[in-house]
Amino acid sequence: MNALIIEDEIPAARRLTRLLQDVDDTIEVTGIVDSISQAVERLGRETNLDVIFSDIHLSDGLSFEVFRQVEPPCPIIFTTAYDEYAIQAFKLNSIDYLLKPIVADELEQALLKFRKGRSGRGGMPVTLPNIEQLISTLNQHQSSFRQRFLVSYKDSFLPIVANEVAYFYSENKVTRLVRLDGKWFPLPETLEELAEQLDPKHFFRANRQFILNLHSIQAIHKHFNGKLKLVLAPEPAEEVMVSRERAEEFKAWLNQ
Repeated sequence: MNALIIEDEIPAARRLTRLLQDVDDTIEVTGIVDSISQAVERLGRETNLDVIFSDIHLSDGLSFEVFRQVEPPCPIIFTTAYDEYAIQAFKLNSIDYLLKPIVADELEQALLKFRKGRSGRGGMPVTLPNIEQLISTLNQHQSSFRQRFLVSYKDSFLPIVANEVAYFYSENKVTRLVRLDGKWFPLPETLEELAEQLDPKHFFRANRQFILNLHSIQAIHKHFNGKLKLVLAPEPAEEVMVSRERAEEFKAWLNQ
């Protein structure tokens, strides 16, 4: 079985190549390309492919553009670190995906599903309408993310844009917005409500008390029992920890 990898992070591409050969030594990776232009050129001349593994974010744009320019010659399995909403969009549009960091068991399941689909026992090939609908769904969600917060300040109101926020935290049932300059303001929303409104590419729910902006993270330290200890700016009054259960998701979010 011939596979093409579209991935602009060389360590990730090498790791996927090793995992594929560990899972099934009959798989041959015929090439690794790292941009839209390279992928279009490669697919224009290589038709003897059985499956494509494609990252979404490439050095020159989104890999969806590849399949707008060249009809996929075979099924595609996308690799992504997207949020839960986007994963639901993949499912609704019958598009296979693997969450980064990719693990052997999930890769094996994806290949099993692929083989069943190829033999006519299930699954659905990725087509251009599938991809166009996915892009439309993701774009609609992207445009709905919260961009501004109107907060009370003395005897007036103050608008704060999302990229000025360092983090949100909850203490004694009060939610506070902390700006990058260290000033904080109360908000009426709960952290649960904010988590639904914020762009997951920039904000992460670290634990029950904190939602972090990427820009606030200064350092990450390994802690006992698989936990991570974060250093934030401005510095909060208490330690900010990421649990062992969320540590891999947190690292994948940072590695997008």
